[in-house]
Amino acid sequence: MSDGKSFSPSRRSFLTASAAAGGALASGKLVHAQAAPDPAIIDPQPWRQYLGPGVDNAPYGMPSPYETEAVRRTVPWLTADQVSSINFTPLHELDGIITPNGICFERHHGGAAEIDPAEHRLMINGLVDTPMVFTMEDIMRFPRENHVYFLECAANTGMEWAGAQLNGCQFTHGMIHNVQYTGVPLRLLLEEAGVQTNGRWLLAEGADAAGMTRSIPMEKALDDCLVAFKMNGEALRVEQGYPLRLVVPGWEGNMWIKWLRRLEVGDEPWHHREETSKYTDLLEDGDARRFTWVMDAKSVITNPSPQAPITHGPGPMVLTGVAWSGRGTIPRVDVTLDGGRNWHQARMSGPSLDKSMHRFYYEFDWDGSPLLLQSRAIDSTGYVQPTKEQLREFRGENSIYHNNGIQTWYVNENGEAENVEVG
Repeated sequence: MSDGKSFSPSRRSFLTASAAAGGALASGKLVHAQAAPDPAIIDPQPWRQYLGPGVDNAPYGMPSPYETEAVRRTVPWLTADQVSSINFTPLHELDGIITPNGICFERHHGGAAEIDPAEHRLMINGLVDTPMVFTMEDIMRFPRENHVYFLECAANTGMEWAGAQLNGCQFTHGMIHNVQYTGVPLRLLLEEAGVQTNGRWLLAEGADAAGMTRSIPMEKALDDCLVAFKMNGEALRVEQGYPLRLVVPGWEGNMWIKWLRRLEVGDEPWHHREETSKYTDLLEDGDARRFTWVMDAKSVITNPSPQAPITHGPGPMVLTGVAWSGRGTIPRVDVTLDGGRNWHQARMSGPSLDKSMHRFYYEFDWDGSPLLLQSRAIDSTGYVQPTKEQLREFRGENSIYHNNGIQTWYVNENGEAENVEVG
């Protein structure tokens, strides 16, 4: 049996050899070989030499201090005032399909309302048999359901209509998040009030300073809408509509009224500001498409991308991204490395849920030459994500809403990525 001093050199040799051997993948391709002892392995690290914080150090857990990049970001020049503005989900920092609550994008029209749940009420009026007012305690006594859905702003990717603009998928595609909502099916509350036979539309109203309202067809309200009070298992965040919000699966985010305070049943749509001067699609001839609620199939490669360059050099690498559709699931995503000349079927991974994000991967050996990366989603209805040019041929360049065109990233020899378009 050797003592510590005589054992140390042989142990160092063993660890050096192990590091080199461990750099080889099952395929036999060498990823990294350590030519000399690695201090990260050999030297004692400070976190092994003192006790860490106790269990009550952080009653509400936070990310590691080394994880500083997974944060929401805004583009200051997008709006005149931060009170009526937007920030973006860091898609390039995420994996899987669930967006953590603290980095779900925000869109406010009058700032985030801070509401005392004990004072909050939800009223149902209009063409109903019995107008009703519910407290939060009342709502919590109804049967509840849990569903994972994406929420996408209709203006997501809106800056790209006229060409490549913002450099990063956080900014081009980050007006979206995907969480599990817990709430009461809207139909149960409407049944409690008794919708009259001529009640064919629903006006949802928020309690924020903007007084947000949207008209929703009764068929959708009675189908899959939720009145939600939790996301990812915990109470809604203030910026996400605490204590109550409407969930309208697969439809544009502006309809998911936050800080929900009133539901009025009527016999026709209300044509309020957010569905006339806003959230309509202006076409090339000056006509506008209205009530374009559904978010069509869309995808984006999150890594590599402008905010997530290739840093390891040539060799094995993993391409990944997300896809979604307001009409169902995404059974297939194709990716191209050469701007659309050759397409390859990506590997779908994780749960495949209705009107939810889907994660895809494509593994390949990068030889260090430039790449033109694209992804193309195909949803469960057979709809194929279009190119930007196909969208422009039909709708022109006047709109800022419902841009689900294929995104292109150019990756140079150094692994740096840039937002571009290809003809």
